[in-house]
Amino acid sequence: MTINYFDLNNKIAMVTGASSGLGIHFAKILAAEGATVILAARRHEKLESIVSEIIADGGKASALSLDVTNPESVQQCFKTIEGDFGGLDILINNAGVASDPTKFVDITEDEWSWVVDTNMTGAWRVAQAATRQMIATNKPGSIINISSIYGLHTGVLKAGYNVSKAGVVQLTKSMAMELARYNIRVNALCPGWFLTDINSGYFASESGARYVKSLPSRRLGNMEELTVPLLMLASNKASSYINGSCITVDGGLVESPV
Repeated sequence: MTINYFDLNNKIAMVTGASSGLGIHFAKILAAEGATVILAARRHEKLESIVSEIIADGGKASALSLDVTNPESVQQCFKTIEGDFGGLDILINNAGVASDPTKFVDITEDEWSWVVDTNMTGAWRVAQAATRQMIATNKPGSIINISSIYGLHTGVLKAGYNVSKAGVVQLTKSMAMELARYNIRVNALCPGWFLTDINSGYFASESGARYVKSLPSRRLGNMEELTVPLLMLASNKASSYINGSCITVDGGLVESPV
């Protein structure tokens, strides 16, 4: 008998920050494995086009407006999910931002607040709402917080980002310890450098090309290299005893002195 460990049929999954980059990829691969996927982000018009693509490929998807920095927006989003879908089984807590490279002494209050409020406080806000809903509906769940290698590693000119992603790692571990009794697993996925719309300009430059050559693997990651780690963490069949883990997908960068 062959077991499909990644089968997500009859599961309701939400991906935040689903209007670009990793969020689009995560939504599409969850839908391909049978989940009904809720794509959530501020840019609703962008979400609609991605939903249409997923449906055209035979998947099930819908779009919801969500601003993770706004408590009322988060509460309204989860109220809609409860009414339309009965609650979540899987949360991909992916919404995040990054500021331009800035020296620590030059970071402004607004820049710091924007990054930390979105990446860390926003992740907490969405995770808490999802957790409350899962507990209330007595649903076993999987929450995957998207952190970064810079939550485990460090680097210059990105203090706010590093702090916010380290916070997501600790949030993940704290949640995992407290929520295991409710059969809710919480793990973090920590990607390294992947080519996205946000960083494509930099990596096409001479400076970006030099940086890529300094990486242990001498290349950027491909989106598909995040597929199996994400599906493993999302599926209770594949990772029922994985809880509080931080999975790095970075070509060895965290372990290098770069």
